[in-house]
Amino acid sequence: MNIGFLFPGQGSQSVGMGKDLYEEYEEVKKIYSKSKEITKIDIAKISFEGPEDVLNKTKYTQLAILTNSLAILEVLKNNGIEAKVSAGLSLGEYSALIYSGALSLEDGIKTVQKRGEYMEDFVPEGEWQMAAILGLTDNQVEDVCKKVKNGFVSPANYNCTGQVAISGEKDAVLEAENIAKEMGARKVMALKTAGPFHTKKLIKSSELLRKELEKIELHKFKSKVIKNIDGTEYKENDDVKEILAKHIISPVRFSKTLETMINEGVDTFIEIGPGKTLSGFVKRTTVDKKINILNINNVQTLKETINFIKEGKENNE
Repeated sequence: MNIGFLFPGQGSQSVGMGKDLYEEYEEVKKIYSKSKEITKIDIAKISFEGPEDVLNKTKYTQLAILTNSLAILEVLKNNGIEAKVSAGLSLGEYSALIYSGALSLEDGIKTVQKRGEYMEDFVPEGEWQMAAILGLTDNQVEDVCKKVKNGFVSPANYNCTGQVAISGEKDAVLEAENIAKEMGARKVMALKTAGPFHTKKLIKSSELLRKELEKIELHKFKSKVIKNIDGTEYKENDDVKEILAKHIISPVRFSKTLETMINEGVDTFIEIGPGKTLSGFVKRTTVDKKINILNINNVQTLKETINFIKEGKENNE
């Protein structure tokens, strides 16, 4: 069994996420306490009680999802469950970098706190929207964006085969939705995000994050991480800080990321954090071998995953 960890990004949040895990596991409580100690934000309270409009603020959303993923990771570690390769969608890449040892827990949490603040506070004025287009190819979605005449819109997340998220001004995104439907899109869904993420419109946020990243120390990778920016593995000579700064203004190549992980031999994906969006992306990635897809977002799914992995290891012995 070759395990790959996947960590979700912004948009997977919901009020109450992680509450049962917090109540069940002491190691989960410790991670939430550590996050509060580092950030001075009671992210447990915001995650468990909301209200939704507060949790959906980018400066809290990113910290909430990161803390949730890291807390679940602690339980997996204590049960001897590890991955040789990991990746995350946008924000989720920070969880992967912390898991790999390249980022310390404290530096990772501090950086994500700043990342969320910059991505919220330095969004240009205007109404912004993200939407997922289903049923068109990558090239078709790129053509859709080029055909929009009123305002700015651009591909932002290449999620999986047949699904690309676009980002831009609300009116331009609405125009793109209509064009996409005319071109045969099966469905267009608005996303729970509040800015023109992964586009050039966040250049100020990117520049500020680059300065913030200069304050942290990077360490040697103890496991492989596949990066969003091009879907390839981080190498020792990569400028990780520059990549993370550019990440904010560059499209997420998650479909390529999944292909790379499968080519690395991953046959068991475990999505760690709220929702199960990434599990859906894996299901829609065409492969010619059996792939196990697990997701952990509450006590039940955590216990089921631990049992599945332990049974698999026993059967292979």
